[in-house]
Amino acid sequence: MTRRRFYAPPEALSLGKKSVTLSAEETRHARDVLRLQRGEEVYVFDGEGLEYRCVIAELKRDSVKVDLLDQVKPARPESRLDLILGVALLKGEKFDLVVQKATELGATRFIPILTNRADVRIRSGDDAKRKLMRWQRIALEATKQCGRARLMKIDAAVAFEELIERVGQRDELRLMFAERGGSSFSQVLKDLASTRTKVIAIIGPEGGWTDAEIDEANKKSWRIVTLGGRTLRAETAAIVAATLLQHRLGDL
Repeated sequence: MTRRRFYAPPEALSLGKKSVTLSAEETRHARDVLRLQRGEEVYVFDGEGLEYRCVIAELKRDSVKVDLLDQVKPARPESRLDLILGVALLKGEKFDLVVQKATELGATRFIPILTNRADVRIRSGDDAKRKLMRWQRIALEATKQCGRARLMKIDAAVAFEELIERVGQRDELRLMFAERGGSSFSQVLKDLASTRTKVIAIIGPEGGWTDAEIDEANKKSWRIVTLGGRTLRAETAAIVAATLLQHRLGDL
């Protein structure tokens, strides 16, 4: 049977705790969506890799208390690949879709990128906070569904120019996926050691990268990758890039 999984922050599951009270949002899911009852088995994970088998001890209108029975292995293991995915801001549901699929595909960190051709802008600090909270909720729901016990970290949006200044670690592969001017994915991996354990891959906006952005990435020693002979939508390119990297270097 599929595990009925809930999230509780690490401090709620600290050493010695025998029970945990679920958040209001998790409570609504347990009571109103799944209609769980006292005595039923559930699982609780802390977003940092730990998961516990639990039993519902108490149900109230605004809270659910569960007793911790024992620690278990997460339903699905983490990939051996430390994949950081940077994606230019896209309109509404397109970006939401990428956040969801990046979580399912095992990305460890997600970076929204502000680019020259992005159709979406961050209007204010409050706007940035609302967007980040929305993406975090989407990632949490995807984590519960796909069986991961570790949450994908989502950064605040960062300017392209700032991101490509990133100093690569010795084992880090830095890739820019672009619709032109790059090598094939197979060629890039052939040129480099295919045992990389850490990759940061960036994908441009719906209008594509500008020539200046591609040139600047080249100067900063990013490898440019072009996927096939067809122009992909930005959200498709992001999902394809994550899939290819997990297939060749990860656990797909």
